[in-house]
Amino acid sequence: MIHVVRHRGWPADASPSALPEPAEAALGITVTDRAVLRDGVPFVPVSGEIHFSRLPRERWGERLRQMRANGVTLASAYVLWLHHSPRRGIAHFDGALDVAAFIDECAAVGLGVVLRIGPWAHGEARNGGFPDWVQDAEVEHRSDDPRYLELLAEWFAQLAAHLDGRARPGGPVLAIQLENELYDRPGHLVTLKRLAREAGMSAPLWTATAWGGADLPADEVMPLFGGYGDGFWADPQDDWDPSFRAHYFPSHVWDDPGVGADVRAAQGFDAAASGASADTAALLHGFPPATCELGGGMATAYHRRPVLSGRDVAALAHGKIGNGSAWQGYYMYVGGRNPGPGLQETQATGYPNDMTEWSYDFHAPIGQSGDLHGSAALLRAQHAFLSAFGDRLGGMTSTLPELQADGLDDTATLRWALRSDGAEGFCVITHHQPHIPVQPVRGVQLRVELDDEALLLPRTPIDIPAGTIARWPMGLRIGDARLRWATASALTVLPGDVLVLAADPGIPVEVAVPDEEPRVVTPGFHEIGGLTLLVLADAADAWVLGDELWLCDGQLLWDGSRVEALDATRLSRFDTATRTWVETPVDRPWDAVPVGIRTVRPAGAVPADHGFHGPRHSAPAAETFDALAAEFALELPRWDGDALLDIDWTGDAAQLRVDGATVDDRFWDGTRWSVSLRDVGADAGSTLSLHVLPLSRESTVWLPEGAQQKRGAAAESVVAAVSLRVRKSARVSG
Repeated sequence: MIHVVRHRGWPADASPSALPEPAEAALGITVTDRAVLRDGVPFVPVSGEIHFSRLPRERWGERLRQMRANGVTLASAYVLWLHHSPRRGIAHFDGALDVAAFIDECAAVGLGVVLRIGPWAHGEARNGGFPDWVQDAEVEHRSDDPRYLELLAEWFAQLAAHLDGRARPGGPVLAIQLENELYDRPGHLVTLKRLAREAGMSAPLWTATAWGGADLPADEVMPLFGGYGDGFWADPQDDWDPSFRAHYFPSHVWDDPGVGADVRAAQGFDAAASGASADTAALLHGFPPATCELGGGMATAYHRRPVLSGRDVAALAHGKIGNGSAWQGYYMYVGGRNPGPGLQETQATGYPNDMTEWSYDFHAPIGQSGDLHGSAALLRAQHAFLSAFGDRLGGMTSTLPELQADGLDDTATLRWALRSDGAEGFCVITHHQPHIPVQPVRGVQLRVELDDEALLLPRTPIDIPAGTIARWPMGLRIGDARLRWATASALTVLPGDVLVLAADPGIPVEVAVPDEEPRVVTPGFHEIGGLTLLVLADAADAWVLGDELWLCDGQLLWDGSRVEALDATRLSRFDTATRTWVETPVDRPWDAVPVGIRTVRPAGAVPADHGFHGPRHSAPAAETFDALAAEFALELPRWDGDALLDIDWTGDAAQLRVDGATVDDRFWDGTRWSVSLRDVGADAGSTLSLHVLPLSRESTVWLPEGAQQKRGAAAESVVAAVSLRVRKSARVSG
């Protein structure tokens, strides 16, 4: 079947957006209704959420270098008032709370900063990030109540004094986000902006979250949107909500009525407009479509424990590229751990959900322990593409094909879109969704009608497998040569005008250049019609660091000059001068060693559930946990270096304790739990114990399919296996 798309150009010339204001213009940043530009050239920022206060300070540099190696260009971070200010008049900025030092480390590795100053943030923090003394104050919170503004002005003054000019135009802070998920108080956002400026904080861009049909003040903030493939905020009996499903279809609707809907209702905000009927142009306020919360994973609540695969996460983000995104922003990109007990969102503090007390891993691309989750490689390839072709994408519209899905239950229709300026472009195929698999699409050819020609690709029909995430280039000018089209994903362009393509699973790589018949090529180096191509078998181990291409089966860290390999067995760099791969020897990673487990106390009999808050399950009380959880003593071998515990377990809730104090926890969702011993304060002399509460066979908490299968296969209600591994790192350049 031939699937047709006809390029539709811009309806009018590009219009400058309201920001940056002249007095705050810096870093060459400008914005139009089409794109973000630097020195007049479009680019696509990639922001990743990392919470400095949820990480040990000594890990900041490592995590930031991991982010940059994975193609992130901006570190986005909440400043959680709750973490800094235990009582009025006191603001701590020492240790892992030193936001100024964090900004300095971001700048040192070449990352810009998006500072999300709240004051209300949510972020699964107690009181949404308000200190208790603010939450308990007799004021109208999140409003222009003068009593509330007085408290807020004091906090902004403390924060600005600590930042000491770092959040000023020309510094590392590219953008400041005001509040979070504020739906119907545009005047309050204007007040927050004024107070921040008066305190001494400003940036080229001011942003605000726009989902839920938020009423934002025109010309004051850049609207940023979000989208998640699943969410803990759904009720346990609910199916996969339409607000999640919609993100896996080509669309020009940017609003999302689902994100934060439970908290919105609990806080008394009016129900916002449905994203399906929202006026997208009005919501954009003259800015390009941009995001700050594409789900990089998902947090685990007690009542609902969604787990998204790496492809689930990557498909959602990739679809936004096809839909016309000018800014890719993720929440979270780096997992972490709360800096103290009792800092999490709970039903007891007025929220609909009980969250884990310590863990904030979020199943993010870079997990709490520093491991890469399955989404990392797939997103890294997208980011390399955005870096290489962002200047072109900024001039390209998004056009949807003639044949589109017949509703959210359609799993048979090919999901794709066109990004093009009428001469060059990319077919962005994102044929995947979680939970309910899509069907392979048989006998596919794409007919792409550009301004001056119509392309039919591939030459003969092919099958598009379920799970395909592809970016097929068309009409690209690479140096003096031109690619008509290729059925492989564009990755980057290396010095010497080497176009790098990555084969898509199950799809032959066919390449067409002018005046020649299309040809199928194999992975390797090719010269075709004046075009120089490097075709990779896949992009799983590909790392694009500046103008260099590396292959690494572990992970790389990068600060713009120095390259470090971590847990790698194979490492090579493509030499553009010789057009060969240069191998770099690395030490073999330390093999995981089983950890001895001794049962100190068996688990007790647990009830079906531990209570409810409305339809949502309540987490077991601390007394219940201590009375009924199994206790295991861990007998660790001696280690030297940066060691991690890998815990594979079955149960309901679990805690890891060091010398009797809880340092990390999980609600069981069927996935591995990895813990950095250094980060939780354990050393060779520490006593470690694992405490696991059983999950009743009658419990109705929502579990992902993988956990349900493990639950059914487990002979006992509590199972635990622990191993220890030590990271091997090597500096390989710089």
